[in-house]
Amino acid sequence: MKKINTILLGLSTASLMFLAACNNSSPTSSTPTPIPKPEPTTEANPESTTEIATEDHSQPAAGGQVIEAGKYHLEFVPEAEADKFHLDFYLQSGDTHEPVTDAQVTGQIQLPSGEQKSVDFTYDAEGGHYTGVLPTAESGAYQAVIQTNINGEKVNGRFAFNK
Repeated sequence: MKKINTILLGLSTASLMFLAACNNSSPTSSTPTPIPKPEPTTEANPESTTEIATEDHSQPAAGGQVIEAGKYHLEFVPEAEADKFHLDFYLQSGDTHEPVTDAQVTGQIQLPSGEQKSVDFTYDAEGGHYTGVLPTAESGAYQAVIQTNINGEKVNGRFAFNK
């Protein structure tokens, strides 16, 4: 019996040593390593200097609310007037934000009272955006869904504003 106990004790010790040797001793971290943001770079050429910078396309160009929907940049700018809202809507495409001039744009606006209003937008070539008028200016929170049809492609954006 002593011999069996000694053999079992030896096997147990050897297997524990084997498991300890196979264990990865480097500590693991659950904190993700931050990925550095690319810095703007300057590329030198004997004849000219070209600056290459990354641009954040989700920033408003006209001071409104912005939605990036696929290749489209949607920006909504409501401006309260005495008895109405003047609504500007910028619809642009691509990385260079080229204006889309031939879309059908309609707004579905929910007033603070809960009433729904429909607003048709027309393209203002001089301003490079679509404009519409909401013929009310009651105080409170408004919800807007701007629906666009660009040659059969539908792109919609949801916005909110207050007066």
